Order: sequence, then structure tokens, then C-alpha cells
Amino acid sequence: MLIISIVIIVLYLLLIGSFTIGFDKIKLITLEDIPAKVSFSIVIPFRNEVQNLPDLLQSILELHYAKDKFEILFVDDDSKDDSVKLIRSKLSKTQIDFSIITNDRNSSAPKKNAITKAISKTKYEWIVTTDADCKLPKYWLDSFDCFIQKNDAKFVVAPVTYYEVNSFLKRFQLLDFLSLQGVSIGGFGMHKPILCNGANLAYTKSLFSELDGFNGNTHISSGDDIFLLQKAIKKCRKEIHYLKNEHAIVTTLAQPNFKKLVSQRVRWAAKTSSYNSLFGKLTGLIVFLMNGFLVCSPLLTLAGFISPKTLLYTFVIKFCIDFLLLYKTARFFNQESYLGSFLFSSFIYPFFSVYVVFISVFKGYKWKDRAYSK
Repeated sequence: MLIISIVIIVLYLLLIGSFTIGFDKIKLITLEDIPAKVSFSIVIPFRNEVQNLPDLLQSILELHYAKDKFEILFVDDDSKDDSVKLIRSKLSKTQIDFSIITNDRNSSAPKKNAITKAISKTKYEWIVTTDADCKLPKYWLDSFDCFIQKNDAKFVVAPVTYYEVNSFLKRFQLLDFLSLQGVSIGGFGMHKPILCNGANLAYTKSLFSELDGFNGNTHISSGDDIFLLQKAIKKCRKEIHYLKNEHAIVTTLAQPNFKKLVSQRVRWAAKTSSYNSLFGKLTGLIVFLMNGFLVCSPLLTLAGFISPKTLLYTFVIKFCIDFLLLYKTARFFNQESYLGSFLFSSFIYPFFSVYVVFISVFKGYKWKDRAYSK
């Protein structure tokens, strides 16, 4: 058992250490004051988002980018509230080019259906996706434009974090989410990208067509972002980039309660078995083994299979390497103030993580008032 614990610790240390080194290899991009050249089609699927849309719509109104160089396609996925009415009332009297289209749900992945339909109606080559519960930074499109002009890119991944983090549950989610962002950035630095987020993602319309869109994974409800990334890696790895710029950071809301948090994380975990990335699967396995070992360690210690020192050393090593990556990520997002919750979260996270994995294996989940089976 001691040998097994050492192997797990070493593998985890090497994995997270590699992501930490990779994080620093992705250089910060400076936003330059250059004439805008790229035109964007922004795609925003929504369903019953009347509570969240005001923040999104206000941030759209405050975008710095020239109004004649972007359009917004909202895709209504059978909303029962006043979302459509709110969008029209906020944007109809502005110079923003927007349209609201109705989703054609023809698979078990309504969001993929929504994005696909929207792209078929877009006017411009560059597609940018985000979510209805997000806020967009003022220089969001300027950041994409500057980066695309200076890089040979067809697929650009950009940063996302939480805002209104005003409780321990939300701080716990933020730290977990920042760790995923750190792995996302670090993966690009290692030349092994495995994560991205559809709340802040850009790619060319021609690439989407070349990849045959989401065809091949529409039976999986989530993964409009990661599965497309995996397809793109096989097609044009050198033209996939990470936009590490503070002006490109999109913010979204953490889940308001534990039940919805579990449902969200189960939805995220349920798609991992369908990943095509061997490195992505290996990463998930090593992280699960490390968390699983920590969950089992108290019982193993009581049973005499491992010593209390082994348990302590394992936790300390994991804590230190996790904190290093998390600190770098939090510093980039200017959210270091939330690191005070990391110690307590470190005790909780292994149990939460293992619980989510087991739930995702045996049960379905509910999302946006719809039930999805395993």
C-alpha cells in the first residue's frame, strides 16, 4: 500500500507540476491600440434566463468594439419566461445588430443544436460563443481582434471566472473553477490542450464546417466546447491558441446552492468517458486516484495499512502543488483574495470530487429544467 501511495503521489506531483510550468509558458498578451479588422458573429443560446440577462445585456451595450463589426445571434431554446421580451426591449433601440432565432432541438444536445443553427445564419467568418449568465468585458472583442491579427489562428480559447463570490459555497466553486482554468492554460503551455469553456470561445466558421460541427457527439448533452476542441486538435493543432489577456476575461455566476452545484459538476463529469484525448483521460484518472486515496486514507490508517505520517505527507504534498498552480491562476484573474478559503476547501474537495464522479457513473442529472439520463 505504501508503494501504491508513493506512485500516486509522484504521478500527481509530476502532472500538476507540468501544468504549473506550462501555465508560465503562455505569455500574457498586451492589448494594442490598432485598427479593428475582424468582424464577429456572437452566438448566445439561452433558456429561461430572465434573471441573468440584464447583466449580459448591459455588458453588451458597453462593448467598446465598433458596432458595425459584430452581430449577435440569440438562440431561444424554448424559454417559458420573458427572456425574449427582455432582449428586444433592451437592444431594439440601439445600433447593435442582433437577432433572436428559435432553436430546432433534434438531438439530446439542445445547446449544440442551438449553436449549429445560429452558425448557419451568421454573416461573418469568426464565431464567438458565450452564455446568457455571463458578463462581457469592455474590450472583449478588441482582445480577440488584436490576437487574431497577430497570430495564425482558427480556434481561440479565452479565460472565464466567477463574479459575485459572496459565500463560502461560491468561494469553494471559484477555487475549483480556477484550478480548471489553470489546467486549461497549463495544457496549452505543454502543447497538450485538454480544456476550454464555451462561455468564451472563438473559431472560424470554415473550421466548424470542416470539422462537421458537433456531428459524432450530439448524443452527449454537454461538451459543445471540449469535443469541438478535440476535433480541432486533430485538424489544425498549430492554429489553436489560448488568449491570456485580462481584457478578455468573461465572468459568470457560481451555482446558488449545493444541489445545483452537484448537478452542474455531474454534467461536466458525465462527458469525460467520451473524451478522445488520451492525455485528458490520463489527467482525469490521476486526479481521481489522488482524491480517492485521500478519501480512503483515514480508513486505511485506522486499519494499519498506511501510517499517519503517510496520510499527512500526502495531504501536504497535494496541498502545496495545488496551491502553486492555483496561486498563479488567481493572480492572473486578480482573485488572490479568495485564496484564504483554500485550506478548508482542500479538506472538502477530495470527498466532493469522488462523490461527483460516482454520481456521474450511476445517475443522470437535471439541467435547465430538463432531465438527462446517463
